[in-house]
Amino acid sequence: MKRVLPGTRALRTFEAAARHLNFTRAADEVGLSAAAVSHQIREMEDQLDIVLFARTSRSMRLTPAGERLYQATSAALESLHRAAGEARRLQGGAGPLRLTLGPRFATNWLLPRLPAFQAAYPGVRLSFDVTDELRDLDAGDADAAIRFGAGRYRGTESVRLFGTELVAVCHPSLAAGGALREPRDLQGFTLCHVACETGGRAWPRWRDWMAAAGIAGFEDAGCMTFEDSSHVVQAAMDGGAIGLVELPMVARELDEGRLVRLFGVAVPVTDDFAYHLVHPAGAGQDPRIAALRDWLQSQVRAAMPPDTLSAA
Repeated sequence: MKRVLPGTRALRTFEAAARHLNFTRAADEVGLSAAAVSHQIREMEDQLDIVLFARTSRSMRLTPAGERLYQATSAALESLHRAAGEARRLQGGAGPLRLTLGPRFATNWLLPRLPAFQAAYPGVRLSFDVTDELRDLDAGDADAAIRFGAGRYRGTESVRLFGTELVAVCHPSLAAGGALREPRDLQGFTLCHVACETGGRAWPRWRDWMAAAGIAGFEDAGCMTFEDSSHVVQAAMDGGAIGLVELPMVARELDEGRLVRLFGVAVPVTDDFAYHLVHPAGAGQDPRIAALRDWLQSQVRAAMPPDTLSAA
């Protein structure tokens, strides 16, 4: 007896509709109109001769039959997703290397160095997924990732690149004005920093830097805050503020004289957190990942910390 089953597209649409219990939100996820989602659900119900959703004027819920099919569909699609990822890894070396990484690392560290990678490995193409969301490497959402954390992620292997610390920087004209002779003088200027958490830990801010400089009781409620460190860097480069930034992320600007580091104070983000190259377990032999790993490590070794510049 021939078994008739809905196609993968219909199953994806049904899974989204069952998860959201809302055709409009499901439509946004799968790239269809709400009417098209409703039409596909009706086709599935006719094809299978079952009722999937119980609808009222105010709500929608899965029927017992719909709930059972939803559970099976969700598991099947997840299994296919992971199998496709494993198949791509087995093919290893074909196509671009899909690298997922955060905006901070992409903008301030990797992208300025990208021409050097392309020159060293012209046969390796990179495809970037720039996001702070953690992609599922085991499921094949990406081939590798740059992550900031402890470097321990289930089903993966990681290579530590470098740790980080926060320093005060400003435009050279501010440093040359003579008003910044000691850390306490910073309180007369506009200060900005990133307001975020990493791994459940608050990112250091100006009160932490001031405490490290021996200035107790500093309140940073009046400081400007940004969600993205690139905005802090830009505010400092424009000369309108003094920024608290990651030292490794502004090495080029310091070396080229576009920013000046103020005083010798540095605040480590946390001792056990660092930037890591992460990839699925066993994927380290992929020549694309091996090339990226070797190049990243060579870049880290070659990066000399800039001299500490004082405004005194």
